[in-house]
Amino acid sequence: MADEELEIEEGGKKKGKLMLIIIIVVVLLAGGGGAYFFLFMGDEPVAEEGMEGEESKELAQDLPAEGEALYVAMPRAFTFNAPGVARERIVQIEVQLMVRGVENEELAKRHIPRIEGTLLQVFSASNADDLVTDVGKIELKDRATAQVRQVMNEIEKTQVVEQVLFTGFVIQ
Repeated sequence: MADEELEIEEGGKKKGKLMLIIIIVVVLLAGGGGAYFFLFMGDEPVAEEGMEGEESKELAQDLPAEGEALYVAMPRAFTFNAPGVARERIVQIEVQLMVRGVENEELAKRHIPRIEGTLLQVFSASNADDLVTDVGKIELKDRATAQVRQVMNEIEKTQVVEQVLFTGFVIQ
């Protein structure tokens, strides 16, 4: 009789260990599935509220979609004074232009002096208090892109520059 009780207890321990292992596996699978969902399924682009206006539509229209993305560096950094409420600051911005295709690259290089003049006008009209924030830098980049596109469209009758990129930004 004692042998029978011993066998029943050992069978119960095996079932308990099996249930514990199953529960651990289920918890690990659920956690792994949740982690996968948050890491890989959450990459849908989120529309920013500030970019829903005319400026975002203006930036997206008539972009040359074909061709490899090429970058045209401006020969020198833009250094200018930016007035602010508390004090005036010195700003230095290094810029590159993103264009599509070799033809647009050549057109952008041909008109670098005009592009530099346009960028300097846009940059010098900015406020130092705005440039300290990330939103202010993004707005400045968007204004610069829109102005350069407008000037190049007037000259060449085509969209040459896809985007103005800041590769260096220092404010003192």
